[in-house]
Amino acid sequence: MSMPNTTVAQTGQEVRVITMGQAIREALAEEMRRDPRVFIMGEDVAEAGTPFKVLSGLVEEFGTARVIDTPISEAGITGLGVGGAMTGMRPIVDIMFGDFLTLALDQIVNQAAKVHYMSGGKLKVPLVVRTTLGATRRTAAQHSQSLHAWVSHVPGLKVVLPSTPYDAKGLLKTAIRDENPVVYFEDKMMYQLKGPVPEGDYSIPFGVADVKREGTDITIVATSSMVQIALDAADKLATIGISAEVVDPRTTFPLDKETLIASAKKTSRALVIDEGYERYGVTAEMAAVIADGAFYYLDAPVKRMGAMDVPVPFSPVLEDLTVPTANSVLEVAKTLCGRA
Repeated sequence: MSMPNTTVAQTGQEVRVITMGQAIREALAEEMRRDPRVFIMGEDVAEAGTPFKVLSGLVEEFGTARVIDTPISEAGITGLGVGGAMTGMRPIVDIMFGDFLTLALDQIVNQAAKVHYMSGGKLKVPLVVRTTLGATRRTAAQHSQSLHAWVSHVPGLKVVLPSTPYDAKGLLKTAIRDENPVVYFEDKMMYQLKGPVPEGDYSIPFGVADVKREGTDITIVATSSMVQIALDAADKLATIGISAEVVDPRTTFPLDKETLIASAKKTSRALVIDEGYERYGVTAEMAAVIADGAFYYLDAPVKRMGAMDVPVPFSPVLEDLTVPTANSVLEVAKTLCGRA
């Protein structure tokens, strides 16, 4: 699978087509070479290179002192990361599956997110928590959830959801250099997604959405894996004369409200899609932002689509029904545009 990217910077660097997994590994290696304080720790990150093989080769270059295999204790790993960050290091904590954030939430929510505030600004936690999201990998209810709404709710945390190899590399570099704790979500089904990536150093600022496709009839705001779904749906909509604009927020916090609102004002209709659970989720927040900021420009209510409110099934035929697809997005968009 490959896709175009509208924001590959004109840096004068060579641009190659590589996978998202390769882009993430490049970002980590380049930042570890640049700054000796950067190190990685987590379960199976060294010899195995994680179950997804994204970190393969890093331990050979940087050694086991900077690519550290840990015991199976998400709370312990994250607590070590918080302590390391508070004392001058720049840890990257690898949480194998996003579902396992539940085991580390005390360290992330009550420690990392609050230390700077509780110390009156004297302490900081430049920590990156890398983890995954996404269903349809046949890994059942405890390894398939998309829980980014949880950490997006907490003041003191920044939350990143890349959707292309270019974004993955640039946003990860920004995360590692940030002075605040960042939770960085990678869709586990997207590591083989290919796209253009400059060779060498670049970064993407947080809180800047990217318009992945220009359109005039409806805005589709999509996150992470849903960006590809939205682009596929936009292609299908174009065949029936509906022009869809696809907007990727890239970070759920900070959130680029201005771009979301401006797009909805332009098209007069908006649909928000996300792979997280629909209830009390990311789609609700973004839909509220659009409804509030573009109310007098809208020709229809803002609609949203998320994962079904059920634990993710192991059965493939059932699992595939739980998250939005290009065809289901197509049908909702047609209805919004009066073409049902």
